[in-house]
Amino acid sequence: MTLSSNPDRPRVDARQKVLGEALFAADQRVDNLLHAMTVPASIAKGRIRAIDSSAALKVPGVVRVMTFDDFADIRTTPASRGAYGQPGKGYQPMTGPDIVHRGEPVALVLAETLEAAIEGAESVSVEYDEAAEFTALMEQDGAEEESEVFTRLDHGDAEGAFADAVHKVDVTYRHPQQHHNPIELISTTALFSEGKLRILEGTQWSSALAGGLAGMIGREPQSVRASSPYVGGGFGQKNGIQEQSALVARAATIMARPVKLVMPRGQLFHTASYRPRSLHHVRLAADADGKLAAGLYRTEQQNSRYDGYNPLFGETPPRMYGYPNWAGEDRVIRVDTQTPGHQRAPHEHPSCYATECALDELAHELGMDPVELRLANDTEKDPITGKPYSSRHLAECLRRGARMIDWGRRRREPGTLRAENGDRIGLGVACGNYKASMSPAITTLRLQANGVCRISLSGHEMGQGLRSVIAAELIEVLGVDPAKLDIRIGDTGLAPQMLTAGSWGTASVAPAARAAALKLRANLVELIGRDDFEGPAHVQLAKTRRPMLKVEIATVPLGEGPQAIDNLRRGLPVTTGPEYADFMAFSWIAHFAEVHVEPSTGRVRTRRFASVIDCGRVMNRRTTESQVKGGVVWAIGAALREIGETDPRYGRVLNNDLAEYLVPVNADIDWIDVDVIDEPDTRLNLSGVKGAGEVAMVGAAAAIANAVFNATGKRIRHLPIRIEDLL
Repeated sequence: MTLSSNPDRPRVDARQKVLGEALFAADQRVDNLLHAMTVPASIAKGRIRAIDSSAALKVPGVVRVMTFDDFADIRTTPASRGAYGQPGKGYQPMTGPDIVHRGEPVALVLAETLEAAIEGAESVSVEYDEAAEFTALMEQDGAEEESEVFTRLDHGDAEGAFADAVHKVDVTYRHPQQHHNPIELISTTALFSEGKLRILEGTQWSSALAGGLAGMIGREPQSVRASSPYVGGGFGQKNGIQEQSALVARAATIMARPVKLVMPRGQLFHTASYRPRSLHHVRLAADADGKLAAGLYRTEQQNSRYDGYNPLFGETPPRMYGYPNWAGEDRVIRVDTQTPGHQRAPHEHPSCYATECALDELAHELGMDPVELRLANDTEKDPITGKPYSSRHLAECLRRGARMIDWGRRRREPGTLRAENGDRIGLGVACGNYKASMSPAITTLRLQANGVCRISLSGHEMGQGLRSVIAAELIEVLGVDPAKLDIRIGDTGLAPQMLTAGSWGTASVAPAARAAALKLRANLVELIGRDDFEGPAHVQLAKTRRPMLKVEIATVPLGEGPQAIDNLRRGLPVTTGPEYADFMAFSWIAHFAEVHVEPSTGRVRTRRFASVIDCGRVMNRRTTESQVKGGVVWAIGAALREIGETDPRYGRVLNNDLAEYLVPVNADIDWIDVDVIDEPDTRLNLSGVKGAGEVAMVGAAAAIANAVFNATGKRIRHLPIRIEDLL
């Protein structure tokens, strides 16, 4: 079947979510439940001397206070990702008396009610021997720079070309620590019965959660089942085993009762992963005509002492334009904090912020329009490998976006375009890219003659519309009724679950659903003896007098073999891309921002945004546009609001709540225009999709920063841009 353009459809689960019928992990009703609450460490580094739980045990409803004596045998292995049957973290709190970062759990209170658990946790008294010294920030004494270079990409003679160039910039940009703050708090519910352990947790990778926990607490992998039917925002924070997961699982087995823990938001600033602080040194050079001559890019990223979170900032910037010479490297700075992790467009957002702002500086140095500079350096081949791109419509993204924002209004001289009220108007542009990756899947599809259709496969619904993607393929191939469609994902009891992250969710489940639907259709054609039927497949099935038809299919991504399915079953990460045998594959986007700056106060308002995305075939225009708008809103926060303020004296995030950790609200957002290229990339997969969720944010903060310069003439090389920077 040929690929068709998908019509505008509402989300298939929109009604359930609005009515509260879509149950998230912590919403599941569980009988005989014990509520848990952690006691966070009040020091940044040291050792527990004593724990007094007597007052907590006197609180009515408190059943037990658990300490490291109860969890000492939980196993951990450095840098483990929680693979199936293997330990899941490099450090697990409450396995001993040592404290390695502020806020880590030091006691777990179990009670009959949530209120009793909270009161009990507040009543636990802990004495510590504090370490004489600790390091909270990468700029402080005691921070350790690792000698190992994590990412190095070299092409040509970048140093020589930079030295010989006439036009060049040499700048350093700083990106702050930031925190996810998803609406759904991190939680774990564990149920232990008849030797089986079931975990309900909002996670992006339930197979690794189940297998990793099994390894950590010494259980057989097949005895642990993890379920995550919906995730209320993941963005990378929920793609690994959390600090509380093993504690709750072990508590349930010890108590022989279900245990639920919902981590308070204030504690999550110290126990969950986050976007780390990073420094970006960028050098760019071009000739008088604006043709790029060289790019040099060195980064440093803050990390914990004990775990691996590799910096990959340098992977995508050299793929943005036709750099004839490139040199880049990424390094790690270790301090006393919890391990950072992926946060939407984890490395691509900070790296494109730095490199796209530097490119804007180069355009100013050249006296050249920033859009024209980017168009002049468009390329159809990857500069690093020399391979062609599977598809690239970035130039069209730039041209469309320029028309949408009315780019011709922009003045080359900063600060010269004014609004009627006197506000200085600035226009900025930046581009972004994100790898096009895929993961294997195992799909079971069952169609009944009465029209009921059930599909179970790999994947997690995090609000990105994965169920709607699956539905779109089944509607197109089989003509199923969305009201009779039962989509089951995120549960290891139904199918092995892939890690759903990195924008490969759609590129993985769409081809899997389509392949299963085509196989079922082919089986139906064999039964009825013709392949030109029109209308719903279940009507044709009913004519055969068969009650149902069922197929199971395993799909592997391009470049992978049968081993990929075995690794999927074992909970191992199996993703491909962006490099394939014959090409490189990326999604692309162009962002345009219009900001207004009030001259006396320096207040910045983003008045208009225009974004054009090339993400392959668009499976659902409504959810795709929503993804882009959400990425832009997040970028407005990243550029103008968000920063985790860590007190270097105590290692504490001072603004550890949504009252003081500032994110955009409705009043901060004006008009956001989104357009899509919608060109299928069939070289990549059966459905022609690449991915939209991550690339949506990449480059958007840079567009804002560049617009602020165009409005004020002040080049701010750190985020967030604050009023005091512009006064």
